[in-house]
Amino acid sequence: MTNCRQSKHFLKKRLGVINPSNYTRISTEVCDFKIVPSRLTVVLGLATFISTFGSSFQYGYNVAVINSPSPFMQQFYNTTYMERYNSPMEEDFLTLLWSLSVSMFPLGGFFGSIMVAPLVNKLGRKGTLLFNNIFAIVPAVMMGVSEIAKSYEIIIVARFIVGICAGLASNVVPMYLSELAPKNLRGAICIVTELLITSGILLAQTLGIRHILGNGTGWTLLLGLTGIPAVIELLLLPFFPESPRYMLIQKGDEKRARKILQRLRGWEDVDEELLEMRLEEQSEKAEGRLTVLNLLSQRSLRWQLISIIVINMGQQLSGVNAIFYYANSIYANAGVRQNDIQYVTVGTGAVNVCNLLLQVSIVESSGRKLLLVCGFAVNCVACVLFTVALNLQDSVAWMPYVSIACVVVYIMGHAIGPGPLPFLVTSEMFRQTARPAALMIAGGVHWLSNFIVGLAFPYLEKGLGNYSFLIFAFICLVTLVYIWIVVPETKNKTFLEISQMFDKRNKVEIKLDAGDLPLKESKENPWDVAKVTSF
Repeated sequence: MTNCRQSKHFLKKRLGVINPSNYTRISTEVCDFKIVPSRLTVVLGLATFISTFGSSFQYGYNVAVINSPSPFMQQFYNTTYMERYNSPMEEDFLTLLWSLSVSMFPLGGFFGSIMVAPLVNKLGRKGTLLFNNIFAIVPAVMMGVSEIAKSYEIIIVARFIVGICAGLASNVVPMYLSELAPKNLRGAICIVTELLITSGILLAQTLGIRHILGNGTGWTLLLGLTGIPAVIELLLLPFFPESPRYMLIQKGDEKRARKILQRLRGWEDVDEELLEMRLEEQSEKAEGRLTVLNLLSQRSLRWQLISIIVINMGQQLSGVNAIFYYANSIYANAGVRQNDIQYVTVGTGAVNVCNLLLQVSIVESSGRKLLLVCGFAVNCVACVLFTVALNLQDSVAWMPYVSIACVVVYIMGHAIGPGPLPFLVTSEMFRQTARPAALMIAGGVHWLSNFIVGLAFPYLEKGLGNYSFLIFAFICLVTLVYIWIVVPETKNKTFLEISQMFDKRNKVEIKLDAGDLPLKESKENPWDVAKVTSF
């Protein structure tokens, strides 16, 4: 370690921290010095909370908010129809309207997700989150006045708009946080996204209790409350920094990127992290900014792309949103008394939040791959046992309790990995120029799958009855096997190192200049990496 100070100075000169025009290879003279693990600072912690509360919270809240007041909302639909046409609404038409009310949210999420890449490249990560608040405040007002306006169409349109908000948030927040966080905290910081989603679900379930707002007079207020977190984010997030990676790699503003890193890390010497960013920038110079079409045609990113599609489809088609969207009908079929359903729903939501709190503390030690595999395995087994319990509940008196236990275990399993980790893994598998397009594709798959579940599950439940969850069990099994075989562990790796892990499967080689060091996996030292040219 005697020559580390001189070697760090050498690296700065060679990579351009002192001389930005000089992008050359790293010399073998560099010593093996280690990065001091970064800590959670007040700025990083507050930026994480405000961005997730104002954005991710919206996603969770709007997933669950229409579950509890659904009888009163459907009664409003029927009454409005009767006043317009002097005849009661047909049951099939009511089912269609209600399916649209549920599924317009994920459909809006799909359209929000395909807006991600152009917005984050134009407005930045933080700027996109601030702009996104429009899609929360406007529908909150619309849903709040829907009963006065006597229009169920307003609710359906508002659900679509707030879905756009959730679609943007579910992609941009993990991107923003993964680029703010140091690699030793990246997993835990990004899990907060899912923690706030589940907190939103829990609050919606709690406020939806009949004695609070889930009744004939309070349901419009319940729907309209979604605008409050957006207003808070709009007021507070401007005081927090933009992504330093965005500022350095995409805007070329090293001075501002350095100041942001110093503020986030709580110390002045951030040269090591800037050097790692420059290595990533250098490796991507020949590729330029990747669009979705470019990404789809990149052989060097083929298996990363397949992996994020499989993982995000598996997350949504595993059945979790069927449980959140239609929890009341599922618990009713499981034999829960009507008056107790709302409390069971809140209880399962609380279990979900507690599991995510645990997840924050173990994700960096356990790793992403193990938690994903274990989570999908638990979901698969829970779906099979739930199907068995539903078929036996008429003949065995205590079987309804087993059904409830299966749902609780399923939610716990989903919180282990399938819930919080897909967007984290997506943001980790791609480097800076490909990340917006990759998250755009992952978000599109995520929300399109969510839309299919929300629209199809009522018909699936009617057609297959107690066996509908076997489809979800099969999807969980297929996703589990794929992750086990294909997806590498990404914890505590730089974005460049993770990209290298896929090179063999993609059948590409990273071209090196003569005399350069071979690229290799590094646990501590991101400077044991040579110059990378085009794949």
